[in-house]
Amino acid sequence: MNPPRTDARRRHDPQIRGFASDNYAGAHPEVMAALALANGGHQVAYGEDDYTEHLQQIVRSHFGGSAQAFPVFNGTGANVVALQALTDRWGAVICAESAHINVDECGAPERVGGLKLLTVPTPHGKLTPELIDREAYGWDDEHRAMPQVVSITQNTELGTVYTPEEIRAICDHAHERGMKVHLDGARIANAAASLDVPMRAFTNAVGVDVLSYGGTKNGMLFGEAVIVLDPDTARHMKHLRKLSMQLASKMRFVSVQLEAMLAKDLWLRNARHANAMARRLAEAVETVDGVEIVHPVQANAVFARLPHDVSERLQKRFRFYFWDEQAGEVRWMCSFDTQEEDVDAFAAALREEMGR
Repeated sequence: MNPPRTDARRRHDPQIRGFASDNYAGAHPEVMAALALANGGHQVAYGEDDYTEHLQQIVRSHFGGSAQAFPVFNGTGANVVALQALTDRWGAVICAESAHINVDECGAPERVGGLKLLTVPTPHGKLTPELIDREAYGWDDEHRAMPQVVSITQNTELGTVYTPEEIRAICDHAHERGMKVHLDGARIANAAASLDVPMRAFTNAVGVDVLSYGGTKNGMLFGEAVIVLDPDTARHMKHLRKLSMQLASKMRFVSVQLEAMLAKDLWLRNARHANAMARRLAEAVETVDGVEIVHPVQANAVFARLPHDVSERLQKRFRFYFWDEQAGEVRWMCSFDTQEEDVDAFAAALREEMGR
């Protein structure tokens, strides 16, 4: 019996875009072109290829002369590897209650990384030195997991952005207490675009030790990176990456995407556009009676509260998710490929549903 044939043909309408997640977007054409350039012939596997070597120079231009990039498959992998590098077996990580490592990684930091997460409720998703101190104690108490890392997200899961001064205060506070600082940068480009500063302004320049660099949400096909800013803080990254099943054999195809993003300004162009579309969306809906914007719109996300039945009807026309369904809160995400007409059509549909 012959196996069934599958035809390689387009199975979706590329004109349809929603507001569910920036992960829904495809890959940027410049990234796809870079992948094609890296294809063909043989290159040494497991990161000893020419593309991964060249990526190190590019990363240092953004994050300082001692920075080193370790490409990985995905964001959860980046976070787990980074946090393992900064903790002992008895170590704990202080983070916002809303942090991705706490809410959306299926327990991977605990189950795979063997970590204890010490969570703190935060206003608009942002930690402060005072909030950190709610869990920063008990280092000599053998009955308690030892706080060794503070993990912040830039921009936060609630779409807000830390200023460089706020991150410096967190880093100084953590370091004074013998802790390291990890930055989850799944949307780091959106934060830099919002602040209109280089990424180094709120990472190596203010004391961050290790960061997870996100590219998939900003136009890459797949792949992220752990970027170690101070080599003395994470000496065994190569082994941890392999142990955590994040070592790509054909790493050139992750590295060349990061090169395409970072070598020039694609990372910034994409992020600025996504942020601008979120501002356009917020401005279009904030005057609609019955719609409340619940967090400052500082990057590429809009969080809103509206009647539950309106959200359900609107979801049949555009994809998006409830954030807190019981409270009627939804999240609308914009991407590098979101168009003005997408935003305007969504806002018009919202006004129509609110009027029913």
